[in-house]
Amino acid sequence: MESNKVDMFILANSKFFESHQLPQIRERLLMIDDSKWGVIQTIQFKDPTTSIIVSLLAGGLGVDRFMIGDTGLGVGKLLTCGGLGIWAIIDWFMIMDATREKNYTKLSAFLY
Repeated sequence: MESNKVDMFILANSKFFESHQLPQIRERLLMIDDSKWGVIQTIQFKDPTTSIIVSLLAGGLGVDRFMIGDTGLGVGKLLTCGGLGIWAIIDWFMIMDATREKNYTKLSAFLY
């Protein structure tokens, strides 16, 4: 029964994480107490697809970084107009991975 819950969690939330992180998440979820499942299932993850859309539309103002919780980088992008546009373009390629990494960090805080 425990394995089914873990597999369903992985299936429902795999888009929020890097593929190489999924085996670690699965292994750790199999080891947690049943009392933590309620909390784990209520964690709200940031959608990487939403992050890339926001980055394309308002990345020069740092909105994408504010959205995922990188306040310092968001302020930096805001003050420099996205690093004169260069930083904003670089983030188009990096923001989805940054979002997935933030999601993994958030989940890890509950698992460890």
